[in-house]
Amino acid sequence: MSQRLYKPLLIDSVLAQADLIKQRFVGFDGNVCSAGVKAYGICDVETDAGQFAPVAVLGILLVEAGGVIAAQTKITSDANGRATTITTTEEVNGYSLDAATAEGDIIRIVRGI
Repeated sequence: MSQRLYKPLLIDSVLAQADLIKQRFVGFDGNVCSAGVKAYGICDVETDAGQFAPVAVLGILLVEAGGVIAAQTKITSDANGRATTITTTEEVNGYSLDAATAEGDIIRIVRGI
C-alpha cells in the first residue's frame, strides 16, 4: 500500500470508556462510535479504557474502512467505528478522498468542510 497523507488540523483528547482502536471513529462519550451517529473524531493510537486517547477531530485523517467505499462519498461510522458509506439519514463524519476495495483498508477522509 502506498503512503497516505495524514494532516490533522486539530487533535484533542477524550477519556476512553472502552479500549479504542487506532484509526476508528470515537464517540463524544469516549466509546467506540455507534453506527450512523456523529463521531467526535478518529482515535490516533491504540488506547486502553481509563486512559486519555488522542482524537483527530479536523483535517485530512486516516480511518479504517468497514467495507467497499467509493472515493468522494459521504462517510459515517459503522457499529465498530469503521468508515462506511451513508445510505439514508446517517450523520456525516467526513468525505472519502480514497476508495476502499475491502474491509480493513485504510483510507483518507476530510473532516471539517
